[in-house]
Amino acid sequence: MNATTALTPEQARARLAELTVIDVRTPGEYASGHLPGAHNIPLEHLDRALPALRTAADRGVLLVVCASGNRSATACERLAGHGITVASLTGGTAEWTRLGHDLHHPPRDRAAWAMERQVRFAAGSLVLTGLAAGLRWRPARWLSAGVAGGLVFSALTDTCGMARLLAKLPHNRPRATDLDATLTALTTP
Repeated sequence: MNATTALTPEQARARLAELTVIDVRTPGEYASGHLPGAHNIPLEHLDRALPALRTAADRGVLLVVCASGNRSATACERLAGHGITVASLTGGTAEWTRLGHDLHHPPRDRAAWAMERQVRFAAGSLVLTGLAAGLRWRPARWLSAGVAGGLVFSALTDTCGMARLLAKLPHNRPRATDLDATLTALTTP
């Protein structure tokens, strides 16, 4: 296997028992449904997890997963740069569920929103706020224009600054104990 490969959902499903699945989405997204047996290590905490991921990779294949495949591709590049052999799930959890494969849904008091839904809610709220405030104070409409420009830029560059900001909110960040438990689980045979 090369330093980085891609597995289709069908290939990953057939090999799921032998893979160590690393989900690099936010804890909120992870809680909304993840591949069975997946460990949550948000992309921004990947560097802290390198020793544990190296240990897990020495025992078998790491499969890195996100919602669509973009964040997992970034994670795979970073891990491969540290000499860790990894695979990425083509199309992410979106493609996994589109093909009818089940996601694990841990019990929770309330349903977590996927990052894409959080971005749509925040962008829509900001646009409406800018338009409503613009009725009284015309310069407030620039807020709506700024959000629209940001969405266009996001689509053209396939990046999302708003998602990066939202990922820093408390409900999208792992509790230290959760991340520590995940790292311990990866290093324990």
